[in-house]
This record gives sequence, structure tokens and C-alpha cells, in this order.
Amino acid sequence: MKHQTAKPLSNTQRAIHELRELIFSGDLPAGSDHLESELATRLNMSRTPIREAALTLEGQGLLELRPRKGVRILPVSVEDMVEIYDVLTELESLSARRAAERNLNSIALTPLAKSIEDMENALVSGALEDWANADDLFHQELVNLAGNSRIKSIVSMMNDQVRRARSITLFMRPLPLKSNEDHRQVFEAIKSGDGERASLIHKRHRQNAKKLIVGLLEKHRLNKI
Repeated sequence: MKHQTAKPLSNTQRAIHELRELIFSGDLPAGSDHLESELATRLNMSRTPIREAALTLEGQGLLELRPRKGVRILPVSVEDMVEIYDVLTELESLSARRAAERNLNSIALTPLAKSIEDMENALVSGALEDWANADDLFHQELVNLAGNSRIKSIVSMMNDQVRRARSITLFMRPLPLKSNEDHRQVFEAIKSGDGERASLIHKRHRQNAKKLIVGLLEKHRLNKI
């Protein structure tokens, strides 16, 4: 059987990916303004894919297109984070319940277990960015296990903003030991088929995360940058 090679990214797809990474890393900081020509030179491509990428990222709430002025990188809005966390809390808690009700076998649950192991190892070694990446995978896999494509699509639209807020506050927060414990408890509830417990633990986990992130954004005025 022939293995299909992955299709190369189009210039627009590459522009979306690279601009997102520059925003998340802070290389394009919140509140900064950039001409399309400047970004095109930076990414070594024409202005057309930059413009198309900017339209996509505007829809994701990462930047604002301004006529004849290029793009402005938007600050993280506390109001947006409150609304996004409220939606994610409900949808991910439902996903945890649905995953438990599906009576998944150990093979299906392996990626979720692996993400928890990676988070725990990252904290032991003090690698917070590795922890954040593993945390992303946990939440992504949790939604995948629910088997609901519409939940997956809605959550995917919001994850960029959550990832960005967390990257800004990652080194300000206490070590996420409680977060790891919550993840482990959600996993055990799913494994045992206890949908009610999986949902309740995950809802509490997301509510605590919302309180922490929003509190840090407000305390350090990171939404005003």
C-alpha cells in the first residue's frame, strides 16, 4: 500500500500558522501595528496571502484589519475570556460525560493518559511550556473522545484565545499541580464509565482555570497592553 505524502501548505496556510506563532510568542505584541508589506517581507511572501491570513485571524479575534493602516494585534479581552471559558466549560464537561458513556477501551484512552503523563513529567522537570503543550493535547483529546464533530468544531474556534491568554500568564501562575490532579480524576472517571463524575470534575476544573486566568489578566492589566 502506498503512503500518501502530506500536501504542502499553501502560502495562505503558512501565513496563518506563522502569524499565529508570532502573536503567541509575543514577537507581534498586543497593541502593535504592522503594515501588510512589512509582514510580507518578514515571512518572505507576497501581500496576498498575508491579507487572506489576516482575514482569518481577525475572525479568530487575534488581530484587527484597519483600512490603509495594516493590522493591529489585539489585546486579550477579559470579557472575551469570560465568555469563551463559559462556553468551553459547558462543552468540554459534556464531552467528558459523553466520553465516559461510550465505554472506551484502554487503546482509545491511551492518548489521554499519555497527555497526563507528559504534564506530570513536565512539572517534575520544571518545563512549563511542555506542560502547556501537553495540557492542550489533553483538552483536545477529551473533545475528540466525545465523538461529536460539532462540539469539536466550536471548541477549535475558541482554543486560540485560551492558548494565548495562558501563554501570557503561564509564568505568573502557581505550579499547576491541582490542574494535573483534576486531569487524572477526569481520566479515571471516564475510564470507569462514570459520566456524571467526569462532567462535574471537569466543570469545576474549567471554572477554576477561568478564575485564575481572568484574575491574572485583570491584576496585571494584561488586557490593556
